[in-house]
Amino acid sequence: MKHNNNFQDTLSVESRYRLLIEAVTDYAIYMLDPDGIVSSWNPGAERFKGYTSGEILGQHFSRFYSEEDRARGLPAIALATAASAGKFESQGWRMRKDGTRFWAHVVIDPIRGDNGELMGFAKITRDLTQQKFAEQELLKSEQQFRLLVQGVTDYALYMLDPKGHVSSWNFGAQRIKGYRPDEIIGQHFSRFYTPQDRETGEPQKALDTAIREGRFEKEGWRMRKDGSRFWAHVVIDPIRDETGTLIGFAKITRDITERREAASALEQTREALFQSQKMDAIGQLTGGVAHDFNNLLMAVLGSLELLSHRLPPDDARARRFLDNAVQGAKRGATLTQRMLSFARRQELDPKPVALPTLVRSMVELLERSLGSAITIRTDMPDGLPAAQADANQLELAVLNLCMNARDAMPDGGEIHIAARCEKIAPGHKTGLPAGDYLCLSIRDQGEGMDAETLAKAAEPFFTTKGVGKGTGLGLPMVHGMAEQVHGRLMLDSAPGKGTTAAIWLPAAKSAAAASQPGEASPEPLAQRALTILAVDDDALVLFNTVAMLEEQGHRVLEATSGEAALALLQDKRIDMVITDQAMPQMTGAQLIDVIRARWPGLPVILATGYAELPAGMARDTPRLAKPFTEADLAKAMAESLDAIKAS
Repeated sequence: MKHNNNFQDTLSVESRYRLLIEAVTDYAIYMLDPDGIVSSWNPGAERFKGYTSGEILGQHFSRFYSEEDRARGLPAIALATAASAGKFESQGWRMRKDGTRFWAHVVIDPIRGDNGELMGFAKITRDLTQQKFAEQELLKSEQQFRLLVQGVTDYALYMLDPKGHVSSWNFGAQRIKGYRPDEIIGQHFSRFYTPQDRETGEPQKALDTAIREGRFEKEGWRMRKDGSRFWAHVVIDPIRDETGTLIGFAKITRDITERREAASALEQTREALFQSQKMDAIGQLTGGVAHDFNNLLMAVLGSLELLSHRLPPDDARARRFLDNAVQGAKRGATLTQRMLSFARRQELDPKPVALPTLVRSMVELLERSLGSAITIRTDMPDGLPAAQADANQLELAVLNLCMNARDAMPDGGEIHIAARCEKIAPGHKTGLPAGDYLCLSIRDQGEGMDAETLAKAAEPFFTTKGVGKGTGLGLPMVHGMAEQVHGRLMLDSAPGKGTTAAIWLPAAKSAAAASQPGEASPEPLAQRALTILAVDDDALVLFNTVAMLEEQGHRVLEATSGEAALALLQDKRIDMVITDQAMPQMTGAQLIDVIRARWPGLPVILATGYAELPAGMARDTPRLAKPFTEADLAKAMAESLDAIKAS
């Protein structure tokens, strides 16, 4: 009875194993005899190989292999390996009954009897096709990503280890930074920073920020392998594993030097446009103020001149007061000339000017004006061609620049005035058109100017001389004068190295004799008493003009507008018209056009301080610059009469 129970227990164990194997459906578990013939078959084998036990029992297991593997003898190799090594394990493609393939993980174990005799093999196969496809897709994705990263050339994409050493390197990084992978992998990324940034610990700060904030982003200078710099946009992201442990950094760098330069150029262009608009607005304002101031000075100087004729010759005290008032008014006229010159509305008369003669004639005046602490040295080569300029305005410009040079040397020093001829090619530092030019330079040994002061030096009303010691119009006047004759004012200065002001003037094309400031003009021709029509909308100026004409013995009619002047011309016999330019409704130029159409033989004079006259205005129209004196008026009248006689 006891023996029977042991037998039943034994059957029970075998039954349990059979039930276990039959229940497994995810694994093919079956046996082979020593020759590889299938001798058992479980439901798992039937499920993913496709054979029923009746179809496969007694068949050789090699039918599960592909033709290529059978030709290579892999089934026999698997059994031989299991028999000799005690186990065979591998992965590979296997065949189903329907001819499809699946990726299998195979384990073959030899089965031996108590005496060690080989009785067969136990074979376990698992279908890993889905995992295989997933691995292939992952590998494909990784390859594509690797190709993507390597294919990017506009960005440096690479990785750093937790300490900042380069662990990968793409073609974009090689192109931008210049290092090959074998030159840089394993090196610390701090070598891309400038020495100054390395000294301040910027590389480590970048990594610390990325760790602390989850991202680091910044722009700055970076270094290439050849030592050149580029402006970079940098992003650093920390990389962490599933547990949150830092395993490195992803670093993206882009070379944006061209974009930065373009932005800088755009900003400079905007600044230049703003400066141009500002200067134009100031010029318009300055010109308008100067015009009105000219009218006031016209009234003051004219009245003072007329008053001087009526003072008793023995009243010295009264004459001193009068002379003092005249000097003050003339200083106001000089200031107005500077304002008009800056605004480019000063009436200029460009002619060939011999610079050596002009400068030498000024030396005595300069020495007297600048004081004994200043030494004047000139360098004027013989044979210099004439410059095209207004001699009187150029003389005033030289005087202004020398005054500035003296003020820059409070303890005295030398002012060097030089001239030279130069042929300018396109792209010259002056920005002038190509051609022949004369450069008149005034150099001092003063304290010089820093870059910020130099940039503002030619702006109107900017001065470093303190309140009440400068108008800030000296350099703008020189600038305006040079521009008006198609030249240029250039300033060169640095702290402790003095200042050089260079006036570039076009070489005169005419072979006419060069004129000089202050040359004696011919005496006005003797004139008979004329009937003159004076036209001006400013009552103060009109009063003085009429008084000056009457002082010279002429009969004068007055008009305060162009329409009133035309009405008088219709009714009266008039010998000459003197008209202001800036009048409402009808300007002086428009009035002259009507007069020349209706009364072509009538002499006309245009009184104005403006240079910007209508484009169609005849250049031979006699002009009278405000403020003018009796002598200026008489000269203009003589020229007007001569012009009519010559026509």
